[in-house]
Amino acid sequence: MKKRAVTLLLCLVLVVLSLLRGFAASAAGIIPATNADFDVPCAAAILIDEDSGTVLYEKNADARRPIASITKVMTLLLAFEALEAGKIHLDDFVPVSEHAYHMGGSQIWLEPGEQMTLDDMLKAICISSANDAAVAVAEYVGGSETAFAEMMNVRAYELGMTNTHFVNACGLDEAGHLSTARDVALMSREMLLHHTEVRDYCSIWMDTLRGGATQLVNTNKLLKSYRGITGLKTGTTGKAGVCISASAERDGLRLIAVVLGSASGKERFQAASTLLDYGFAHYESAAAALPGDAPQTLPVEHGTAATVPLNYESPGHCLMPKGEGGTLEAVVELPASLSAPVAAGEQVGRIKILHQGTEMCSYPITAAQNVDALSFRYCLLLLAQSLLLRN
Repeated sequence: MKKRAVTLLLCLVLVVLSLLRGFAASAAGIIPATNADFDVPCAAAILIDEDSGTVLYEKNADARRPIASITKVMTLLLAFEALEAGKIHLDDFVPVSEHAYHMGGSQIWLEPGEQMTLDDMLKAICISSANDAAVAVAEYVGGSETAFAEMMNVRAYELGMTNTHFVNACGLDEAGHLSTARDVALMSREMLLHHTEVRDYCSIWMDTLRGGATQLVNTNKLLKSYRGITGLKTGTTGKAGVCISASAERDGLRLIAVVLGSASGKERFQAASTLLDYGFAHYESAAAALPGDAPQTLPVEHGTAATVPLNYESPGHCLMPKGEGGTLEAVVELPASLSAPVAAGEQVGRIKILHQGTEMCSYPITAAQNVDALSFRYCLLLLAQSLLLRN
């Protein structure tokens, strides 16, 4: 019962956060389009702003479906997180098990007992969507594909992917292996925001392995046809249909379009292009400059220093309707003074980003150094120093 209560509370928090994000988007005049506004050739789709997570378009975005090799986004996410934690390294040799060898579908024909560097395995996954490489990496990180799938589910839960359940690491059709367009967008965003090196792998059009014996060609044909494309992952199975999670960037605006259940590769890429075109045509990434008269210090009362220097976090970019970015205003919010003690890094104020008087977001202003409170001992020391200087 206690575990269930915690789960329900977490879900409530996620819902509230989602509503708050929606409120901020609506305040800027951003209302998500739906298939009532325009349709794309697929069973389910979503378009989001990568930086804020704001939904710009959705069609059956919460319908649970097989997602084919887009599953590998989570496999890659866990691999990159293990790399960041120092648990594995790009020059590690990843062994190939009998289980990985027997993966069907897209592959690089790994042999049992063969070893390949993790770097090459990641290339095979990102470029050619190799199932055998994905399972080999999953076994290397998790010990077994089954254990790795549990890691995938735990990470999905942490990301708020409430309609997702993973059974394998590569996305082959299997009972209970399901997700949604919205959840795919969540994990794609997590990958792109925090592991930007994935773009380097996903943007490779052609490469080779095994000293040139194995050729890799990217399954994401948008790399050759869509300006600004940065990734991310394609997928196709009998039950999932033809799918893609496509990311692109233009003029600082970064978008993610997820398309599930298209009838063909042509319709998949057409749907993704249509969604990205809509986002770039209707929205922009805008920034508000910090006021030139922003205070650089703040008075401190009863402290060992009269003032404390301030650190300003640079105002980030806000998603805005096209042409309205110039209406953003940055306002500094600080108290008249601080009371000692003040700790370095302590938030002492904030920068508010306003759009037509409505707050869109805020960024912290922090103390740049410690300021201790005056003490009797400190005052005596000052008095002694003063007397010595007089003499």
